[in-house]
Amino acid sequence: MKEPQFIMHDANDSCAVCVVENVKANAKVDCWVQEDDSSLEFQMSTDIKIGHKVAAKDIAIGDDIIKYGVVIGKCIQSIKVGEHLHVHNTKTKRW
Repeated sequence: MKEPQFIMHDANDSCAVCVVENVKANAKVDCWVQEDDSSLEFQMSTDIKIGHKVAAKDIAIGDDIIKYGVVIGKCIQSIKVGEHLHVHNTKTKRW
């Protein structure tokens, strides 16, 4: 595998974190899954900055958002694989 642009910690995570500067829409990217040392490849739908999250699978409204194997929020707008996952399409489950 090439140097990954994204990292997931758990194979069941629904999102991955960008670990390189400024990934552009339409780019094919590699994602390393730490848990089992596997990899994923997907195509970006949107630009992503370092440290931001991207959907690693399609996520439907009402689905849990999982990162590090832990539920971190709820999907409030359908998110397709390769799309930016942020406050415009997710909501914390704390409030």
